[in-house]
Amino acid sequence: MTIDLFIPCFIDQFYPETGMNMVKLLKKAGVTVNYNPEQTCCGQLAFNSGFRDEAKKLGNKFLKDFPNDRPVVSPSASCTGYVKNYYQELFHNTANHIEYKRLARNIFELTDFLVNKLKFTEFNAVFPHKVTYHDSCAGLREYHLKAEGRLLLSKVKGLELREMKDTHVCCGFGGTFSVKHEAISTAMAQQKVQNALDTEAEYIVSTDLSCLMHQEAYINKHKLPIKVIHIVDILASGWEA
Repeated sequence: MTIDLFIPCFIDQFYPETGMNMVKLLKKAGVTVNYNPEQTCCGQLAFNSGFRDEAKKLGNKFLKDFPNDRPVVSPSASCTGYVKNYYQELFHNTANHIEYKRLARNIFELTDFLVNKLKFTEFNAVFPHKVTYHDSCAGLREYHLKAEGRLLLSKVKGLELREMKDTHVCCGFGGTFSVKHEAISTAMAQQKVQNALDTEAEYIVSTDLSCLMHQEAYINKHKLPIKVIHIVDILASGWEA
């Protein structure tokens, strides 16, 4: 199988190692990876901020960047959930309606793709640490992810998963929400990180680096004894490609 790799803009800019580790995982799962270097933002930030014309321009480019009728896989439930659920608003009854339908059918978040499409869950990863799982709002409510990440983590040697209180509650990021409503966003991050600390886990893990980036900022500011890590980076630990 050949797939097209979609790396969201914030991962490209701030966490490129996660993108590289995703390639490592997909190759071990027997997939040929194609990467289009012309890809940019999917437009979610503009859409959520009310700039529908700008979001549509970015969406049009996104459709052109992924023109193939094959899986498009991404390490972000937020971005893939946005394309699946909201491109319909942008492209309904437009010239790109058919292209949107094709892409919505083909785009996958990585853990969903591995567990439900490829049926591949064993990477022989080793990560001897206690972790707690954060269900992102986009992953849980828009993409309907819940068990996939936990199943993959259960296969990791040495890893102990400790569920935190209120794992379904938002961390407070919400894209521009964290800028427009800083006090509320910070209070939500405080609550989320405290729930994680209460488990005595060493890491907070999630499918969404946007959430983790938000929590990491709070952790670093207050010098708290916990770290964040994307599930991709755990699954890529302890073995060589």
